[in-house]
Amino acid sequence: MGGYAHDWALVDVETSGLVPRRDRVLSVAVVTVGPDGGRTGEFSTLLNPGCDPGPVDVHGLTTERLLGAPTFDLVAEELAAMLQGRVLVAHNAQFDYDFLAHEFARARRWLPVARRLCTLALSRQVDPPTEDLKLGTLAAHYGVPQRRAHDALDDTRVLAGVLRASLREAERLALPLPLVTCPPRAESQFTPKPPKTPCAYRNPGRLTPGGPLRQGMKIAVSGETALARAELTGRGVAAGLNMMTSVSRHTSALVTNEPASASTKVRRAGAEGVPVIDEDTFLKLLGDVRPGTSHQATSVTPSASRPPVPAPRRPERVAAGEPLAGQRVLVLGGPHAEAAAARTRVVERGGSAAVNLSRGVTAVVVLAGGERDRRMRRVVELGIPVRDAQWLGGSTDTGVTPGRTAAPPAGEPATSVGSRAPLVLPRGGVVDLPAPPCGTPAPTCHVTAAWEQPVHGEVDVVAFVLDEDGQVAFDEDFVFYGAPENPAGTVRLLTGGPAEQTVAVDLASLPPSTHKVVVAAAVDGEPAFGDVGAVQVTLAPGGSAAAPSARATLDAATSERTLLLAELYRRGPVWRFRAVGQGYDHGLAALARGYGVDVVG
Repeated sequence: MGGYAHDWALVDVETSGLVPRRDRVLSVAVVTVGPDGGRTGEFSTLLNPGCDPGPVDVHGLTTERLLGAPTFDLVAEELAAMLQGRVLVAHNAQFDYDFLAHEFARARRWLPVARRLCTLALSRQVDPPTEDLKLGTLAAHYGVPQRRAHDALDDTRVLAGVLRASLREAERLALPLPLVTCPPRAESQFTPKPPKTPCAYRNPGRLTPGGPLRQGMKIAVSGETALARAELTGRGVAAGLNMMTSVSRHTSALVTNEPASASTKVRRAGAEGVPVIDEDTFLKLLGDVRPGTSHQATSVTPSASRPPVPAPRRPERVAAGEPLAGQRVLVLGGPHAEAAAARTRVVERGGSAAVNLSRGVTAVVVLAGGERDRRMRRVVELGIPVRDAQWLGGSTDTGVTPGRTAAPPAGEPATSVGSRAPLVLPRGGVVDLPAPPCGTPAPTCHVTAAWEQPVHGEVDVVAFVLDEDGQVAFDEDFVFYGAPENPAGTVRLLTGGPAEQTVAVDLASLPPSTHKVVVAAAVDGEPAFGDVGAVQVTLAPGGSAAAPSARATLDAATSERTLLLAELYRRGPVWRFRAVGQGYDHGLAALARGYGVDVVG
């Protein structure tokens, strides 16, 4: 395995569901592989979870079959010995890692894993010519035999073959491995949080002097109260009010018995002109809360009364046969502004701008200083065509208006979501997500951001779950590295490596009050996005291994430290995806406050 030699622990788990803090591991298999690529150990067992085994049609593990199996705590020591000192490897590694971490925590033990490698993230970097990146698809591509899909031990043996082949490809391309550091995880981190019920009513606006409360009003509470805060909040929720943890310009009223205090909420209410009432007044108004307007429950399932959603369309591009049509171009060197302009020309002329060297790169444009890039030696060895800036030519007016998608050229078929070649969106480009088949839920969408590795400073991807006012319903709808999942589990942050992070959004389970999910990124420390360079954003409806359906390369930022990457938003009965690329010089805390998150400090 050359410079990619490690002691590996390849892992696969079958589970009763998809939520680690709630569901249980039904079977686990571990295959250990040494630095020379040889197998050094193997372990597998069924487990008795003490609960319903879930989708038996997927894993085939019935309650009767699991009845005589050991519980996890009885095998934890043996598993720990196999994982200790090795890099955990799995296909969608965060899934397996999180489930094992929860099971070890329930057994009052630590998960002894310091680093992990996701073969799915590694495959995204390699970019093999496959329809998708599912384990079975990769196994067929690399000639690895697969006998029993969803059998933990067989999947782990297959994974060993896929890992060896992927490492050979990574070495051929000189790719750095997307290893993820796994800090010790305390048991308290796995205590399930009770889900918060979103308010069912739209915000009717501010409380008028002497006027009544209306369902959907956003009410915040500050300071000491005679009733316990939890009871006061519970009464408001029961009456149909939207009880908030912070104050913003959309707050209907602030309840406080200390209007002269210097608390953050009182000061913000004064600055925004939010009405302030005391606790007694609030309790009296609770006796006559007027009816509100319900959120419109928008379904993405086709119905007889609504015409089908048209397939997404490719942004206008130059006619077939032009040099950049269908090409994937990597730009190296040059000042940031010049490199950004070059990548923009690539997209304008029908190509796709890459941010890293992968198997899918068909040409490399070298600007000033690009010949000294660490990747150039491997580009020459692989025989990839090397071009100068003149090859790109001048800017071509595509006629694409930001925020809309243009019609495809005459004679070129529209590209549907799920095809191998993703749509290439310009900054501001929009694509509709097609409606699922009748009677099936909308798929989970994965929005993945990737950048050049290594980069100076860390990049953190975050998400905000927003209502019609563009505000979070509660602080926990701000998803970031310290809180990688909102309480309902509908939006999750997944880390595939130091240069890739994904936000998974369960569209079918989002409440009607959610109108938009914003995906953003922030640079930690002194660097700005001009130092990071281009950020590639891809949309993949379906599983984490699904082929991307749309891609955008965003690199307009220079001095900005936060960057809005993309939005998933409702437009009538349809969900849409927009590539944004809007940057700000302020940090993540200021961005979060703008969306109504109560940030301390």
